[in-house]
Amino acid sequence: MPTKPSASRRALCAAALLGLAGLGSAAAQTAAPAACPPLLQHSFNRLQDEKPQPLCQYAGKVLLVVNTASYCGFTPQYEGLEALYAKYAGRGLVVLGFPSNDFAQESSNNAQIAELCFNTYGVKFPMFTPTQVRGAKANPLYVALAQATGKAPAWNFHKYLVDRDGQPIGSFASNVKPGDPALVAAIEKALAAR
Repeated sequence: MPTKPSASRRALCAAALLGLAGLGSAAAQTAAPAACPPLLQHSFNRLQDEKPQPLCQYAGKVLLVVNTASYCGFTPQYEGLEALYAKYAGRGLVVLGFPSNDFAQESSNNAQIAELCFNTYGVKFPMFTPTQVRGAKANPLYVALAQATGKAPAWNFHKYLVDRDGQPIGSFASNVKPGDPALVAAIEKALAAR
């Protein structure tokens, strides 16, 4: 039985067909990002300016999706998350931070959250405005991640790993630090897969 090609393979095929049709390499390059997996077909407001950001801009990247909080014992994990992002961004890793007050440990003031993230911890990875990540009012990304992995966040700094095709491939509890060997190995494996 034939298997369904991955999103990246479909994008390559589309680019090749455009090239064969004489549309040139520039048209082929613009065609590739159109293959946005269903998981990423959402927009969320950026933390620093509340401008909508489509997640489709991260299609083809390996994503580490984390629900964050400013007043949690795990808040220092921001440092480790930023270190992962700095180390692997060039190979295609993007950390996505979603502040949430689901566990009553986040500010309702976006400026205060941004101050902590960007100035205290030097976060450079994308951060979004506060959202719900569990329960009936969870945002659609987190609903899909919980359904795919069978695990909703039980606390702040739960981590989901998503492959380049937009498929969730791992769920890591809050106490798994960003430098944990199992998490790092899963990230490196996902980055190596093409």
